[in-house]
Amino acid sequence: MADNLSIVLGVVAAVLLVAVLAVRVSVRLGFPSLLLFLAIGMLLGEGGVGIEFENAQLTESLGLAALVLILTEGGLTTRWPQVRTSLWPGILLSTVAVVVSVVITALALHWLLDLDWRMALLWGAVLAPTDAAAVFSVLRNVAVSRRLVGALELESGMNDAPAYIAVVLLASGGTFTWASPFMVVYELIVGALIGLLLGRVAAMALRRAALPSTGLYPLATVAVAVLAFAGGSAIHASGLLAAYVCALVLGNSRLPHRSDTVSFAEGLGILSQIGLFVLLGLFMSPDRVLHAVIPGLVAGAIVTFVARPVSVAVSVTPFGMPWREQLFLSWAGLRGAVPIVLAMIPLTEGMAGAQELVDAVFVLVIVLTVVQGSTLQLLARVLGLGGGARSEEVSVDAAPLDELGAVLLQVRIPPGSKMHGVYLTELRLPVGATVSLLVRGGHGHTPGPTTRLQEEDQLLVVATEQVRTQTERRIRAVDRAGRLARWKGETGEER
Repeated sequence: MADNLSIVLGVVAAVLLVAVLAVRVSVRLGFPSLLLFLAIGMLLGEGGVGIEFENAQLTESLGLAALVLILTEGGLTTRWPQVRTSLWPGILLSTVAVVVSVVITALALHWLLDLDWRMALLWGAVLAPTDAAAVFSVLRNVAVSRRLVGALELESGMNDAPAYIAVVLLASGGTFTWASPFMVVYELIVGALIGLLLGRVAAMALRRAALPSTGLYPLATVAVAVLAFAGGSAIHASGLLAAYVCALVLGNSRLPHRSDTVSFAEGLGILSQIGLFVLLGLFMSPDRVLHAVIPGLVAGAIVTFVARPVSVAVSVTPFGMPWREQLFLSWAGLRGAVPIVLAMIPLTEGMAGAQELVDAVFVLVIVLTVVQGSTLQLLARVLGLGGGARSEEVSVDAAPLDELGAVLLQVRIPPGSKMHGVYLTELRLPVGATVSLLVRGGHGHTPGPTTRLQEEDQLLVVATEQVRTQTERRIRAVDRAGRLARWKGETGEER
């Protein structure tokens, strides 16, 4: 027993290390790391090492659990000020665009692949949502406007929910009635409200709690988002949307040790992606995949060149979005684990033709990820959409000092910051805030009024709770506009 456990743990550790190295390779190549994770799974499977794994029910359950954690990471790392202006385009892309895409894809595949209407609609619902993990990973390397990034992030975070509901309805074999659309609306609205309410309550509780260890804050934050998923699912609302909205609220609240929480969530998200894609690669059979190449390519062409562009146009044209940005949004609709996980639902329900759907989606995901992921940055340059905002702003993290009624702000000055060269007195922090420590080159000392700040400096700022917001805004304002930030109209509001 102990020997078997050692072997299992050794194999898991080796796979994780290879996957971590694969992330570095994928960043250099400019496409999502999911392809390399899938390749690792397939090498371990029946076409490689020979591990046989055909448990569709377990794959669906673990895939859904991983998706919850991936959406939680997406919500925690999305900055509300950066996506606020894209809220309505994002909402329409994650609802109206899904409906349009499902209808167009179903019509085309009913005719081209001779599918019955329920199966054609099921294909459309499975292929409609974009993948949060794929979109987030690619957008980190593409410099485009905040409006485009915000719309894509919100879409990929929210469109899984309506697609999941549609797939469950279609795979269950039940009869559609006039009440079915209202049930979908109910699930989405109630799921969003659960996430919003639970996120606000948890943020308030975490700010007031003095937990004995820094590491407990990230655990509590992620647990709340997972609880939102469970609570939403328990009352037949959208658990996926509840988890994402809850994480979005928590990620944009003034949580203690926020940077630690975000780092933990990112690590957990990457671990979920590795486990999910390796598992999906392990589940796939090379022989079945070869037979699914033609249907997969046909469905991929319909989704990419017809359904996606039309659905984007219908959703964002009312907001006056130029055709260049619409074209970029259409091409940036990356597919990843979500369609494969959704395709597992009819397979576990024993629906006829479900295995062919899973195999075709697998082919489609691989092809579209290679083609779209590797050309997205080039497309942004060709369309003249580059020149996004500075990628890194000053980092401000907070830790509560409960007994003093104060907070400790940890500030890191990034390269390119306008704080470089500013004297400490020129920061003009509000009364009740002071810089207590400066760390430069690994050496710490107490700064004085004539201390001049430099890139890569780290500061510890002690501020009372009453002036915390003013202090953070002043630091961000000087970071963006320098010592004369106030004269230049820079207020330091979060973006």
